[in-house]
Amino acid sequence: MRKKTEARWFAEVEMQVQFFDLDPMEIVWHGNYVKYLEVVRCALLDKIGYNYVEMKASGYAWPIVDMQLRYAAPATFGQVLRLRAEIVEWENRLKIDYLISDAASGRRLNKASTVQVAVDMATREMCFVSPAVLFAKLGVPAPC
Repeated sequence: MRKKTEARWFAEVEMQVQFFDLDPMEIVWHGNYVKYLEVVRCALLDKIGYNYVEMKASGYAWPIVDMQLRYAAPATFGQVLRLRAEIVEWENRLKIDYLISDAASGRRLNKASTVQVAVDMATREMCFVSPAVLFAKLGVPAPC
């Protein structure tokens, strides 16, 4: 079930493409976009007060179980990128949508999404409903 968030939970980060992220064609190697998603995901999790350290302290791991990326245009050396992440689902899983764009023009370079599920660290069992701590961090009521 997709939730309408009205962009309540989002983060944006700008970063400049570094030389070490390029491939022999002198564009960002496709695998580095996963790193860019991690950068903005960490900013988003910090913003809601539930980063990886806080997740672990709450007794839950949140592994990524699905990742989709769609490449629209290449990023190049020195280009400033705007990375955006937005939480779009949270009841049974944590789904985050991403947009990577050129900071100057706004041109879309990449769209992506990740799905994370809560795993009880004590039992190593996947939770079929997100734990109450996530609802509290988002400021929404937990389902009954």
